[in-house]
Amino acid sequence: MNTLRFDTSTFDAAIVDLDGTMVDTLGDFVVALNLMLDDLSLAHVTAKDVESMVGKGSEHLIRSTLRHVRGSEADEALCDAAWQRYTHHYLIINGQHSAVYPGVVEGLMALRAQGLRLACLTNKPNDFAKPLLAAKGLDAYFEFVFGGDAFERKKPDPLPLQKTCEALGTSPARTLMVGDSSNDAQAARAAGCPVVLVTYGYNHGEPIQGVDADAFVDSLAELRG
Repeated sequence: MNTLRFDTSTFDAAIVDLDGTMVDTLGDFVVALNLMLDDLSLAHVTAKDVESMVGKGSEHLIRSTLRHVRGSEADEALCDAAWQRYTHHYLIINGQHSAVYPGVVEGLMALRAQGLRLACLTNKPNDFAKPLLAAKGLDAYFEFVFGGDAFERKKPDPLPLQKTCEALGTSPARTLMVGDSSNDAQAARAAGCPVVLVTYGYNHGEPIQGVDADAFVDSLAELRG
């Protein structure tokens, strides 16, 4: 269902995704990937190419990029070299080509004002996620930040949400998942968390309204008690 305001008064906590939900990081991805591709003497990718690949972790992003530019699966040696170059470049440019979405700060402030405990849960590696949140002034809103390498499995597996609820000390039924993709929704459903999706994110290049969610919002500022 669509809503102009989603009532968060029945929740004890919220788990919030990062890329495509709080920060538009597509520019960072494109720049880091193209620098990586330069190092490997491969053709560049565009923002449109990358948008459909984002959301399943950096390893998936790199493999998908290599498959796209080469027209075939990359061997492990090339994937390892690509990972090293991508990590090198991303750590340098992290946050320089990205922006916080409108309404994010207002939404996080409102959730905190209602007494909700907040955690950021992303498939982005910890070494990328934590500096990005700090650079954008969002880190102070969260008690916990868990990246894609924090647990044995990533979203859409429910394990990261289950572990995050444990860290927050809240039950899944009273912990809201806020994300931008089917990954977030599938993980939330499997973990027993209600889920709200933003309409402006990436969702692997697919229409977000086709995803099973409890609500869709155009801004995190629409999350109100």
